[in-house]
Amino acid sequence: MGAAPGTDGREGGYHVPVMLREAVEALAVRPDGVYVDCTFGGGGHSRAILERLGPEGRLVAFDQDEDARRNLPDDARLIFVQENFRHVGRFLRVHGLIPVDGVLADLGVSSHQFDEGSRGFSIRADAPLDMRMDRRTAADWLRDRSEAELQDILGRYGEVPNARTLAAAIVAARRLSPIEGVRDLLQVLEPLSKGNPHRYRAQVFQALRMAVNDETGALEELLSQMPGLIRRGGRLVVITFHSLEDRIVKRFMRGGSAGDDKVDVLYGTRPEAPFEPLYRKPLEATEGETRMNPRSRSARLRAAVRT
Repeated sequence: MGAAPGTDGREGGYHVPVMLREAVEALAVRPDGVYVDCTFGGGGHSRAILERLGPEGRLVAFDQDEDARRNLPDDARLIFVQENFRHVGRFLRVHGLIPVDGVLADLGVSSHQFDEGSRGFSIRADAPLDMRMDRRTAADWLRDRSEAELQDILGRYGEVPNARTLAAAIVAARRLSPIEGVRDLLQVLEPLSKGNPHRYRAQVFQALRMAVNDETGALEELLSQMPGLIRRGGRLVVITFHSLEDRIVKRFMRGGSAGDDKVDVLYGTRPEAPFEPLYRKPLEATEGETRMNPRSRSARLRAAVRT
C-alpha cells in the first residue's frame, strides 16, 4: 500500500494510507454494507471504512504480508485473510459474503516495507535481496531469469533506459558471484546508472519488485472477478502507483477487460462493460499531501460503479 500524509508517511509505526478521504468517499460506504479492503497494510483505509459501518456491516481485509496482522483492530465486523487479493472470490464464497457493496485496492508498497531495511525493498540499506510480500527471497527469482526476460522486465515495469545493457550486466555479474543482497545488486547498477542515480536505482528495484510478486498478473486476476463479486450499484476503487497498472485499471473500468479487449470474432462487437467510471480522469493526491509525503505523487485513484 502507498504511504500518505504525515511527516514520514507513517502512522503507529506503519503508515498512513494515500488519498484516504478520496478513497472512502468513492466507496460510498453504506452502514449495513459488505466491503473488501484488498490491501490492508497499516489498516488506515479499513479503519475509515469501519467508522462508517453500522453493527450489521462487514469488512473483509486481505494482506499476504504477515507484518500487517499486527495492525488489526479489535473489531468483530472485520474478517482478516492473510492471502494475496487474487484469491478474493474464493474466500468471499467461503464466508458467504457475495455479493459485496464495494471493493478497495491500494496497489502501492507501504512505507513500512520500504523503511524496514531487512525486507530488501529499499536501496538505502543492505539486506538480503527479498522484495516478496510473503517474505520469500527474490534472489532465487533473479538467479533464474534469462537475459531476454530481464531486459523485458526492466523495460516494461521500470522503464529503465538501458534495460538491455543492464540485463547483460546482471547475467555477467551472477556468473562470477551470486546476487543475493541489496549491495550486490547496487554494485552492478553503479557503473551503468543513467541520469539521476537515485531515480535509476528506484526504477530497477520497482521493476524487480513488480515482477517478483507478479503484481500486474494479480491485478488482472483481481479485476476479472469483480463483475461476479460486486452487486449492481456497488463501487470498485483502485489506487495505482505505476502507469502500467493505471492503464490496466482504466481499460477494465471502461471496457470490462483487464487484458486485451474482448471482441466477438464473428460480429466484431464487444460485450457491454460491467462498470461505469465515476471520474473522467483519475484523481490525484492533493498538493498538501504530496508535499508531506512525496511517495503519493504518483498515486492515481480510479473508481467505477457496477452497472
